[in-house]
Amino acid sequence: MIEFTIYGRGGQGGVTLAKLIATAYFLRGKYVQAFGVYAAERSGAPLQAYVRVDDEEITNHNQVRAPDHIIVLDRTLIAPKVLAGLKPGGWLVLNTPEPPEAFAETFAGRSVATIDATGVAVANGLGTRAVPIVNTTMLGAVARALGLTLEDVDAALAAVKFGGANRISAHQAFEKAITATLPGVPQQVSAAPPSGPAAGLLDESTGGMPRIQTGSWATQQPDRRQLTPPCNHGCPAGNNVRGFVEALGRDDADASLAILLRTSPLPGVCGRVCPAPCMDACNRRLFDEAVNIRELERYAADHGSEPEPTRPWRREHLAVVGSGPAGLSAAYHLARLGYPVTLFEKDSELGGVMRTGIPEYRLPRDVLGREINYILRHGVEARTGQTIRRAELLRLTHEFAAVFIGTGLQNAQTLNIGGADAGIQVEQGIDFLDRVRSGKVRLSGERIVVIGGGNTAIDAARTARRLGAREVRIVYRRARAQMPAIAEEIDEALEEHVRLDELVSPVRLQRDGCGPVLTCQRMKLGEPDASGRPRPVPDTSEDAQFDVPCDRVILALGQSSDTSILPEGSEIYEGKSLLGLSGCPIFAGGDLATNEGTVTAAIGSGRAGAWHTHRTLTGEDLFPPPDEPVAGPEVIHTQVFSRAPRRRGELLPALERVHTFAEVRQGLSDDPTEHPAAAEAQRCFSCGVCNFCDRCLHHCPEGILLREGDGYRFDYGFCKGCGICASVCPRGVIYMSEL
Repeated sequence: MIEFTIYGRGGQGGVTLAKLIATAYFLRGKYVQAFGVYAAERSGAPLQAYVRVDDEEITNHNQVRAPDHIIVLDRTLIAPKVLAGLKPGGWLVLNTPEPPEAFAETFAGRSVATIDATGVAVANGLGTRAVPIVNTTMLGAVARALGLTLEDVDAALAAVKFGGANRISAHQAFEKAITATLPGVPQQVSAAPPSGPAAGLLDESTGGMPRIQTGSWATQQPDRRQLTPPCNHGCPAGNNVRGFVEALGRDDADASLAILLRTSPLPGVCGRVCPAPCMDACNRRLFDEAVNIRELERYAADHGSEPEPTRPWRREHLAVVGSGPAGLSAAYHLARLGYPVTLFEKDSELGGVMRTGIPEYRLPRDVLGREINYILRHGVEARTGQTIRRAELLRLTHEFAAVFIGTGLQNAQTLNIGGADAGIQVEQGIDFLDRVRSGKVRLSGERIVVIGGGNTAIDAARTARRLGAREVRIVYRRARAQMPAIAEEIDEALEEHVRLDELVSPVRLQRDGCGPVLTCQRMKLGEPDASGRPRPVPDTSEDAQFDVPCDRVILALGQSSDTSILPEGSEIYEGKSLLGLSGCPIFAGGDLATNEGTVTAAIGSGRAGAWHTHRTLTGEDLFPPPDEPVAGPEVIHTQVFSRAPRRRGELLPALERVHTFAEVRQGLSDDPTEHPAAAEAQRCFSCGVCNFCDRCLHHCPEGILLREGDGYRFDYGFCKGCGICASVCPRGVIYMSEL
């Protein structure tokens, strides 16, 4: 007697294949038997079918336990367990595009025939790639392996009235099947034991959920992963945005601030002046509105308690030149690593551009002072009024174990529009803002023109309004959509009656019969330039030029780094004179190195500089491994979330704020009955990171998903791969992988 076991899935034609094989042998004059056993009557469910062939009448109607040959119709079922009970010398006929040698370890010592039955069947229109009907194709491969002829195949097909594509597929499989006897010792797999006794009425398991191993049903299985939240990926400071927001969602401002302080010493500053690329990246913006991350960072900084600062304990003393955001960040992170740090600043106060270039209505001095003081409490020594040029730098390299330079953008870009001969005042925006801070500017009744489109331009214009300017207007050569300034700052400037002239470029500054005027040229947008923004080109119409009366022009065209302090290699020159050899490693960071122009990016650069310094001195690498893929909107199942409007911070009215330098943005209200910060934080999707919502646990129909410690575990032996857990995971943590 010859016995076959066929492993397949519902819809592939496994039972019909059993009948076709039996028919081929029947037409040769044999006694035959063919039947199937279904695990479930649905497409894709695993099934077994059996064939018996004998020279005498067959009286055994049990399932085949020790087959002579195995046929596997689905590649996901190709595994050592199909060898169960297989007799020595038997064939394995597999539906796979791989050659027999690919299974040298799995089926060592066995005779294997392979055929890409799925490809052949689909090419001939027999089912689809998702549900291919491979029975007649596999018949051809079985005939090739077992010594049947094409005449036997044709006769069997004709008997059941199969022709056309079925006959073509069978013939192609007969020709394309690859056969081989693999080297090695055959693995013996025992046949499955018979079922145990039936449970009685009083058995303790009676009435319970059946424990049926269904792992072989699956064509896919669930897995867990952690992706990178887009807000984390978009934060130039490198903050764990999702983490601190989640802590605020628990109404734990202390924990939230502690998370922020691991990466940034200036959360109160960034919560006020950051352009918030994290909010631009937030997946929730496509659902209703992005989470108000900037306001939440400010709230954590203003309401959380700072952890106790660390104190220096290492022998190596380090120097940091420049106390802007990069220098402060580098000093802070080096101090947290135990280094004694000395901070050098040319001005009389620490803070760099945060103190001299950002108006107090945006960044109150007490907030900046509070966060700088926390940095100093880590044992950082500050030396103000210290201008460091190359000669001083050479001295520092012999006094300290390493030097970090974060002197920012020192050189303001200018514009040759004349005006000096006509006695018209033209000044740089960054200088104007610093003079305002010192109380040296009065603008009552003046007409002010600000040239530029960045934050300095907006700050200068809004400051001029507060100093009593009669008229303030910004001229910008591109459209508002291309302005690099923070969008909310532009809105607030317009509310304060600052005029914005888009697509306007200054030409010349002169006096006419009515006084000073700035002649301007109207522009239009052309092809993108190197920045990726549309290039402004002059409008050639007749009225393209016009005059703007003004008493003062403020230039806010950006700044560039002054690299004259940086040495050439290990030799430090002043012009052509060699001052000496550098005595220690020198690192540069912040805008001096990157020219990115934001406080947030400078903070991230300062931390990276601190880690580079530490790695050079100790060999220890603190840089994290590469990020996991970003959790994009495609992995978020928004149907499980409810729409909720964004909580916005309170704002001083425009008519009130133009007469004061009081902080315009008041932050989220501190209402203990409503907890607005917690409510806003709870809007976070927690993209790509499990927050243990247990939706997967509750929806699993088989109960195979288990809580284990601080995570979950899948019992794959009882998992059908239905994918429900992945479909209900809101954040893309659970996904289905093909077997």
